[in-house]
Amino acid sequence: MITPRFECSQTAESVVIKIYCPSVRAADVEIHVDDTLLTIHINPYFLRLNFSHPLLEDDESSAQYDPSSGYMTVTLTKETKGQEFADLDLLAKLLAPRPSKEAPSIEVIGEQYEDEADELVARTNALSLEQEEILIAAENDWQLPQQVPTSDPPITTSITQSYGFLNRYSGYFKHVTHTENEINELGPDPEACLVQERRSRRWKHEDEKWDEEHYMADYADDEYIQELISWVNPRIVSDGPFAFTEEENLTLLNLPRREYLSDAHQTKNLYITLATILFAYAYEARTTQGDSTPESAWTLCSLTPAFSALDPAPYTTTSNWESELAACLYQSYRRSLAFPLFRSFSLAEACRVDVAELFSRGKRAITRCLLEIKRILDHHEVYYVYSKIWVEDFCVWVQASASDDVLKEIGEALRGLRIEKAAIGWDLEVLEAATRDAEDRESDSDDESEEEVEVARQL
Repeated sequence: MITPRFECSQTAESVVIKIYCPSVRAADVEIHVDDTLLTIHINPYFLRLNFSHPLLEDDESSAQYDPSSGYMTVTLTKETKGQEFADLDLLAKLLAPRPSKEAPSIEVIGEQYEDEADELVARTNALSLEQEEILIAAENDWQLPQQVPTSDPPITTSITQSYGFLNRYSGYFKHVTHTENEINELGPDPEACLVQERRSRRWKHEDEKWDEEHYMADYADDEYIQELISWVNPRIVSDGPFAFTEEENLTLLNLPRREYLSDAHQTKNLYITLATILFAYAYEARTTQGDSTPESAWTLCSLTPAFSALDPAPYTTTSNWESELAACLYQSYRRSLAFPLFRSFSLAEACRVDVAELFSRGKRAITRCLLEIKRILDHHEVYYVYSKIWVEDFCVWVQASASDDVLKEIGEALRGLRIEKAAIGWDLEVLEAATRDAEDRESDSDDESEEEVEVARQL
């Protein structure tokens, strides 16, 4: 079956779905409405949409087909008139499967309750630990329960290790030695590399690529870097009404249909890993001023630990958001100072502000950036693999599962974070001071030379 192009809109009383299905027999259309789920089948097209609120197929509903344009317009009545259906422009969210409603149930046999109050107390006491944590979560808890990660790695008997989005993938790097994958930092055995070993190899590779002279040269001669810092990304500052382009909607339609079941700790790590991906996007956008180059795929992958070393969050054992966000930015800062052409702490700071703004603008702005990353990687003959194991899933997850409230709170936290140069680990402040001293000595030497020339002229 083919998923057709479609778009959704709404009025106070109904939801309107326009479907592009040329050269079909409108008499063969089958439309079924089940609460929030709508299925439309007209050979060879099949469309299943899951809305946020219930719909009705009543006398006011209709389906009209225009053979001249190839569009079928389906109008369905809202069960509650005037109710606002959110996110009708997020196609991946509409196409996602209906969320699972499986929940553990407990049946107590041989115990009666004298009144409703006793029953309510008993049910409250029967709450699982996770449910209780959610109920007592503090107001500033980012709407996610805190969880202290264990220090001991999970025991596994498998030689092949999983990786990628929620560790769903394996087998993509079996023949990595036969491809020109220049950003792979795990050597010939990424499929068998343990999580701890991935991070260790990544840190070692960053230290090996760190070049003091390169950093000092960019610090001393930063005229062009200042131009990059002052550049404004139009995708970040646009104040007009947001609407995905036709090309973006086509890409969204072709994304996989997946439902992601993640616990609170995994969800937090997805948000943090997303920050590192958007940092790489912000750096690439600034250094190319929005006009991607053949090197853009390399830049995006090199600056993202989850790509180059299959090393996503968490990057610290602490359990508060600010520390975890700071730890993820340390990884991004280090990579931006070790690998690409322009290596500037001030440029990294500008990228942090860009990431904060993207999070504050919510899932639509982030989805647009992810689609741009996907476009760049999909056109590369080697690095397209990172689109498959990371970016496509993030495109779907951000639309269907990410919370705009959490995204905005992360944006505020990133905006207020202060990354210390000393924490990077490469004596940046010492190198900058040495560069300034060398410039001062050179300036003094030039002044003395000019004075000597003037005296010689007078003689």
